[in-house]
Amino acid sequence: MSTVENASPADDSGSAEAVGIASQDWAAASASPQYRAAVVDLLGALAYGELAAFERLAEDAKLAPTLDDKAELAAMASAEFHHFERLRDRLAAIEVEPTAAMEPFAKGVDDFHRQTAPSDWLEGLVKAYVGDSIASDFYREVASHLDTDTRALVLGVLDDTGHGNFAVEKVRAAIEADPRCGGRLALWARRLMGEALSQAQRVVAERDALSTMLVGGVDGMAAGFDLAAVGEMFTRITKAHTKRMAALGLAA
Repeated sequence: MSTVENASPADDSGSAEAVGIASQDWAAASASPQYRAAVVDLLGALAYGELAAFERLAEDAKLAPTLDDKAELAAMASAEFHHFERLRDRLAAIEVEPTAAMEPFAKGVDDFHRQTAPSDWLEGLVKAYVGDSIASDFYREVASHLDTDTRALVLGVLDDTGHGNFAVEKVRAAIEADPRCGGRLALWARRLMGEALSQAQRVVAERDALSTMLVGGVDGMAAGFDLAAVGEMFTRITKAHTKRMAALGLAA
């Protein structure tokens, strides 16, 4: 998943359990069945997201106005597929069937892409920049609760593939050439923001092990679903989105 800003919006808050897991390696942390289930969910969601990103970038390349742009997107698509391979291989290494881990998340990701299909090249660039960055922020929030081995993998696959800076450059140039397209793209980005946040919220709400880990209850000891903590997380993600919109030259 591509993003310009690699700094996580996550803070250092969390329960003693979360701090304990974050200092352990996978061998120690995976002794907790609930934690293991949460990680399988996380890697499955990420893996399918990366596979879908590869497919989308390859499709977006057809809209590229120049051969150089096509080549740029092809390189980014290749990077996304490499991220997918790393996640797939990790799932296999911890004795989880990758397809089974990805399956619960396929419909949600596919629905998101179907509902936000771009109508042109610029909308495709904004979607990749805004949508992927929101997803990356969400997964970085989750990464702060992970064991050291899994955290390193997750942060590695969230590395910028170059799409962020590429999108900013192209979108700002288009707005400079035709200021009228700025309003249309700003509306499009706001729609993407709403859809992306809704998708992330569904992932949290529908996967019990993952949501429990996110609020610090890695051993099944959480006192219910902490809506306040999750709300604060989404507030941080929204603030990061506002900064990215400014980078594009668009109003949030």
